[in-house]
Amino acid sequence: MISREEGFALVTKHLSKKNLIKHVLAVEAIMRVLAERFGEDVESWGLAGLIHDLDYEETESSPDRHGHVTIDLVSSQDIPADVRHAILAHADQVERISLMDKAIYCSDPVTGLIVASVLMHPSKSLAGMDADFVGKRFKEKRFAAGANRDAIAGCSELGLELHEFLEISLDAMRKISKDLGL
Repeated sequence: MISREEGFALVTKHLSKKNLIKHVLAVEAIMRVLAERFGEDVESWGLAGLIHDLDYEETESSPDRHGHVTIDLVSSQDIPADVRHAILAHADQVERISLMDKAIYCSDPVTGLIVASVLMHPSKSLAGMDADFVGKRFKEKRFAAGANRDAIAGCSELGLELHEFLEISLDAMRKISKDLGL
């Protein structure tokens, strides 16, 4: 399997938008914490989170290709089959079967909800944010409308209640708050 450094090199090669790079770092952080919690391989789960959107800038206007182009981009890389499957699963291109598939599916959109919540919170920081505040924003359908609530609620497929998943996600993102600028 490629190293985290090699994965990040792929990110900087294929993604140019700062916010998108911050997004994949946030998903990576959440995936690593979830892997630890479930006794799974932290490195492979982290890699899935890190490289899941390599093709986003290229496929933004053609979501039917999202995920597939990433798989093509990494075809010559040593990426485990379960990581490849999770990348496709996060984009709804294949059925979510494994715990990793289900984790990346709900971790991807929760980062947007959390960032939007931070930006409207008086503290403007992850340190000042709590799961209750994000949970209230979750219920406001017009707030961060692009954050797929059904996908986030998919945390139940991991055996997690929404509030617990929000806490886990916030804690993971706090660990890299400097990288996220939050």
